[in-house]
Formats: sequence, C-alpha cells, structure tokens
Amino acid sequence: MVHTSRALRLAFGLGLSALFASGQTCDRACLKGWVTRYLDAMVAHNPGALALAPNVRFTEDSKDLKIGDGLWKTATKLSGYRQDFLDVRQQAAAAHVLVDEGDKTAMLSLRLKVADGKLTEIETLVTHSATDGRLFQLDGVKQVHANASATPPAGQRMSREEMVRTAMFYPAGLIIGDFAKADTPFAADAYRLENGVTTAGVGCARAGCENMQKQTIIKHPDLTSSVVAVDEEEGWVLLWMNFGDTNSYGPGNALIPFEAFKVWGSQIRAVQAFMKVLPKATERGWK
Repeated sequence: MVHTSRALRLAFGLGLSALFASGQTCDRACLKGWVTRYLDAMVAHNPGALALAPNVRFTEDSKDLKIGDGLWKTATKLSGYRQDFLDVRQQAAAAHVLVDEGDKTAMLSLRLKVADGKLTEIETLVTHSATDGRLFQLDGVKQVHANASATPPAGQRMSREEMVRTAMFYPAGLIIGDFAKADTPFAADAYRLENGVTTAGVGCARAGCENMQKQTIIKHPDLTSSVVAVDEEEGWVLLWMNFGDTNSYGPGNALIPFEAFKVWGSQIRAVQAFMKVLPKATERGWK
C-alpha cells in the first residue's frame, strides 16, 4: 500500500527530472514512483500529468487503446491495495492494484516500461467482476500473507535466471495436469490466491487442495506463458499466461492471468493472480 502526500509527489517529479538529466537508470524508488504517478493520473482522468514518450503504446486486455480510454474513463479512486513488482534490470514496474469505479471495484494488473525519463510502454489487464474472472473476492486480495510480504533471506536469494526457471515449473505442471510429475517445487506452506480466492494451500475451500503439489488439476495442453517482470530483490516473478481452451471457461474462451510467484530458496512460496476470461485467441502482444 502506498500513502504519498501531494508535496512528496511533486518532489519526486522534480527529482526524477534531475535523475534522468544525469543519465542514471531508474532505481526501485524511482520505479515505484512511476506506478504512483500513473495511478494518480488515471483516477484524475489526466493523461497530461504523465511524461509520455512520443511512441508510447498502451494496451488493456491485450487491445491497443488511446491513453485516457478504458479504465481511465471509469476509475474514481484507489481502493487501498497495491502489490508492486519492480524490475530494475528491465526498467519496468508492474503491480496488482484495486481501483474503484464508483460503487464497484476492479482488479488492475499493470506494467510500465521507462526509458529516458518517459513512459514508453503501458500494459494492463482489468478484471471488473466475477463475470470477468470466475472468482472475485476483494477481502481476500486485501489480506496480507506472510509468505508474500517476506523479503528473501540473504543466503537463499536466487539469480534472475534461476528465479524464472523455478517459476516456469508452474505452467509446466499445468500443461501436463500434474504438479507432482512436473516436480514443481512448492514450499510446504505455499498457497495460491486467484482474484482474492484461496484455491490452494491452508484455507482453500475444496477437499484435497491443501497441498499444492498433490492437488488435482486438469491438463492445459495449449497453455502459453511470458515473463512480465522479475523483482530480484523481493523474489517475485510475474508471468502472463493464456490457459488455452479447456472447455472450462465458456465456449472458445481461456483464462488470462497476470500471475505472480514468490520464489526463494529454490521453492515457490506464494502464487497470487489477477485473472480474466477472454477469447482463447488472445495474445499478450508484447515482446
């Protein structure tokens, strides 16, 4: 969660100009500030408040839009939850955020790309209700889990490449329909949240879902995945996935998540996803 005064935001903006004038890269604080500025501009319906590259690209649900359209038109205020995934190496800032739309609340997945003090890429997925994403529980999103908030111990940090390799055991298990056979390395206390609903781990609603590796799952043979961001300091790998048409999401549809994996010590500690049902032909549309 982020609580920043207007004065501090102004100071950040001035500091940002000086930072890029000196040719330095955007560090974690700088990337976090970009997410804050983007969200503030969105709920204010003011794209002009952002420094945008001339060729900036904006997508919502994998569709190219003009900045100011989509959630920009309906957002009224931030709803008190935000989980950042800051990728300093790629100069990208991603986040899961709750955003109010009048008397309703949307789940926003966001990725920003920064270059030379300007936004060059804006990628979003917006889940408005259970009709968009099958599961939808706002209180579950706002609950803070110890595994998600823990910073990886110094002795158990992993390289970026190893973090990604570990996270990719998860889609590998989905493809064959068996996490055990895929040898997906879940920690004993690992859990999964999907749109705020605990679907695996302690507190899950169905029998047999407590142990993620032994949980019964269906095959997803057409699943595709793509790395969105890697937060090397906090141990997060954020993936975009298309689960493919498994006859589970309505005719011709697939589940599309921005799914985050907390990984350290060679194990997956937490899985948190904002997801939405979209046509099976949906592609991410970004490199």
